[in-house]
Amino acid sequence: MARTAQRYLEELIMTTQSPLVVDLAAVAPNRRRGGDVRAMLTPTLVGATSGFMGMAIVGPGERVAEHYHPYSEEFVYVVSGDMEVDLDGEAHPLRPDQAILIPINMRHRFRNVGSTEARMVFHLGPLAPRPELGHVDTEANEPAEATS
Repeated sequence: MARTAQRYLEELIMTTQSPLVVDLAAVAPNRRRGGDVRAMLTPTLVGATSGFMGMAIVGPGERVAEHYHPYSEEFVYVVSGDMEVDLDGEAHPLRPDQAILIPINMRHRFRNVGSTEARMVFHLGPLAPRPELGHVDTEANEPAEATS
């Protein structure tokens, strides 16, 4: 029995991850869906196994195009700015210090409706079986309208 417990502890030590700090500036922006989306804590970057987390920076008048996640819930916290999230076509305001849970398979789009940059922290989990299955785009990204 003692040997089994010892083996368990050895395996636990071998699989325990070390904490890793990732700086926002070190992650390249993904602008494919609009805004400046940076996946910071991911399986590739830090070895995450249950989901991933990042920051979305959305300028005034910009949006993150509509999409949904067939395998993951999305948790969003607004750090700054005035946002609206369209959930299955219905607009909901999101202000600083507010959070929202977006269920699996719910279509959603984020829009900055304010006059300043907005920042949102997001987390998705569980992970899709493969990264390319994690997002399903339901509209093309269109550039933000020019402001004068």
